[in-house]
Amino acid sequence: MPTLIAPSVLAADFANIQRDIEMLNKSNADWIHVDVMDGVFVPNISFGFPVIEAIKKYATKPLDVHLMIVQPEKYIEAFKKAGADILTVHYEACPHLHRTIQQIKAAGMKAGVALNPHTSVDLLDDIIADLDLVCIMSVNPGFGGQKFIENTYHKVTKLQLLIAKNNSKAVIEIDGGVTDVNAEKLCAAGASVLVAGSFVFNAPNPIQTIADLKTSTNQ
Repeated sequence: MPTLIAPSVLAADFANIQRDIEMLNKSNADWIHVDVMDGVFVPNISFGFPVIEAIKKYATKPLDVHLMIVQPEKYIEAFKKAGADILTVHYEACPHLHRTIQQIKAAGMKAGVALNPHTSVDLLDDIIADLDLVCIMSVNPGFGGQKFIENTYHKVTKLQLLIAKNNSKAVIEIDGGVTDVNAEKLCAAGASVLVAGSFVFNAPNPIQTIADLKTSTNQ
C-alpha cells in the first residue's frame, strides 16, 4: 500500500491548534496522529478529551489516536465519542489485550497495538490476525524530539514476516524520530504509516516537508 503520513500534533503550536489542523487539512498528510499521555504509563501528560474534540471539530482527516495510558479499556467509548477513528493501545498496558481490541472494534474504530522499544514483536503472534495496525515505537514513549533507535529496522522486518505468516491485514506504523533520513529505509523494511512530529512542525514549510516525505516514500 502507499505510504501514509501521520503528523503528530504533539509537536503543534497548542496556542494555534486550529491553524495547525487546518494546515494539515491542506497538506498531503493522510492521518492526524494524536498522542494521549497520562503521566503514569509515561512520564508526561498531554491531551484530554476536550482537546481531542477541538481537533476533531477542525480536522478533515482521520484521527489516529495513540493511548500511552494505563487501563485504556475504561475510556474506549469516550475516545470514540471525542472523535477517534483509529485507536491504538500499548501491549504493555493491557493484561487482557484481546478483549480490549474487541472493545475498540465494537465501538466502530480501527484497532492498533503499540510496542515499546524493548518489547518483542513475537509477543503479538496470538493477536496479530485481529489487528488493523501495529505501532512500533522507535523512541521511548513520553516525549517528542527524541533520537531514533536504529534497531527499529530489524523489528519492522520481523513484524512484516509475522504479519505475512498469519495472513494479517495489519499495517505497520512507526512513531518517533522519523525524518527524511530514515523514512525510505523504514518503508523498504515494511512500514506503511510514518508518524512525524518535530520534523514536520519545526520545519520552515511543514506542508512542503509532508509532501517531500510522501513523495520520497512512494517512489
